Amino acid sequence: MPDLSAHLWYSITSLGAAGMTLPLALAIALWLAVGYTWRMAAGWLLLLGAAIGVVTATKLAFLGWGVGVRELDFTGVSGHAMLSTAVYPVSLFLMLLRTRPSIRVLGVLVGLAAGMAVGLSRVVLSAHSPSEAITGCLVGALAALLFVRMAWNAEPERLSALPVAASLMVLAVLMHGVHVPTQRWVTHIALKVSGHDRPFIRAKWKAVRNVRSAVAPLSQTLNTLAPPRSLNV
Repeated sequence: MPDLSAHLWYSITSLGAAGMTLPLALAIALWLAVGYTWRMAAGWLLLLGAAIGVVTATKLAFLGWGVGVRELDFTGVSGHAMLSTAVYPVSLFLMLLRTRPSIRVLGVLVGLAAGMAVGLSRVVLSAHSPSEAITGCLVGALAALLFVRMAWNAEPERLSALPVAASLMVLAVLMHGVHVPTQRWVTHIALKVSGHDRPFIRAKWKAVRNVRSAVAPLSQTLNTLAPPRSLNV
């Protein structure tokens, strides 16, 4: 791993936070609706929504029912990695629409590199395993590249690069470090849907052979390895 300070890794990982990337994604949709058509804006939101759905589904599956891949230490797709690899390539692509194709490609590659840096930071900070960060980057990159392919030949006649770039950069500065408790929301939904009292936890899930016992109350775990009755579904 690159020998960087913890503060720098946290700064990198914050680039993928929902509090920053989701407002940027909505700003992109707004510019697409204003400068092009509502269909392009809807296409972008649909692709990003599908990617968010993948992240949410995998997290709900683990937190609520302990569904994951123990061999790969996989408990859910990284949302930070997915959002950053989806939003930043599209942001740069939109800013560079009036430039030569080679410049646009370079911008998309820089955006993907930024997303991968965020994914790497999640592993360094022990927020995600390598498999979770990699899948996050792949899902986000797929959404971004599909949109770039769809919008590659769009005519930017009604959209000037300067206000797009200025607004996205200002928004990025303003929203940097803003915290949105997405993990808490997903956990709450997982418990409501699954009917369990507490979510599955990675450490217990990896250590206990029987996945169901990973959510047993501590007092019950000390007395017996049998799962609680609430898990007999």
